[in-house]
Amino acid sequence: MKWLLILLTKLLQELMRKIVFLILLSIGIVQPILAQEELNAIVVVNSDKIQSSNKQVFSTLEQSVTEFINQTRWTNKKVLPQERINCAFTIIINEQNGNNFTASIQVQSARPVYNASYETTLLNINDTSFNFQYNEFEPLIYNPNSFESNLVSVIVFYVYTILGVDADTFALKGGDNYLKQAQNVMLQAQQSGDAAWQNEVGEQNRFTLIDNLLSSKFSALRTIYYEYHRKGFDLFIEKELEAKNAIAESIMDLEKLFNITVGNYMIRIFIDAKSDEIVNVFSTGKATGKELKLKETLERISPTQNSKWQEIKL
Repeated sequence: MKWLLILLTKLLQELMRKIVFLILLSIGIVQPILAQEELNAIVVVNSDKIQSSNKQVFSTLEQSVTEFINQTRWTNKKVLPQERINCAFTIIINEQNGNNFTASIQVQSARPVYNASYETTLLNINDTSFNFQYNEFEPLIYNPNSFESNLVSVIVFYVYTILGVDADTFALKGGDNYLKQAQNVMLQAQQSGDAAWQNEVGEQNRFTLIDNLLSSKFSALRTIYYEYHRKGFDLFIEKELEAKNAIAESIMDLEKLFNITVGNYMIRIFIDAKSDEIVNVFSTGKATGKELKLKETLERISPTQNSKWQEIKL
């Protein structure tokens, strides 16, 4: 009954907030701000592995997470509809025990390329350790000063990671504020005891992801994100050869991160999003003269994708 009382209290608070806003709006004290939200997210909850007569809970969860991401104002920026970040959250439910769920979540985001209809993938992260509780119709509420639930924390963590990496591609280390908010989510969530939030040597988890993104040891990675996109892809239509040179140089700079830590997690984060794109860029069009060195670098830092690197035109 306690959770029901908390739920009713939160619903009442949300209702009162909306009523006050509508009253102020009607008398002209506040003005509506269109397209405040920063993300345009597609959320899919896949429950194919679950043999259950009640599948409605998964549809409700999918709708709730979609609305939570897309209808929350995550920053103070005024965002036009065409400026919203396209992203996708795919939640695969592996097990269900009452209102406890064991799942994985794949997070993807993209950003447009200047003067082109093409979108370049920024993140393609597969988080296989996503355990959470969810009661159908339970509102998803984020409080930056406390841990509410693992479901909310994981979603918000990746929202701010998306915002941070996206901003890094437009301005050098432009995503600092958003990445620090993702770090704050991680610190609050550590009290849950979930291993994915903890500092465990060798683990490629959420702690490692945000710790590395903000670490001076990996500062080269954020420079690479900027050089690759702003000095590379954004110039591609107007100056193809110059752009390809910048892209090649930024990729080869990934070698600076090689062997810094076990498993080269941050290199994998970058390559998982970019491997197909890299091959497409350097298998056609004008040659830079750097293709051989680029291919050798990629074979060293990402040997599991060597079959792809063979397609690079020398």
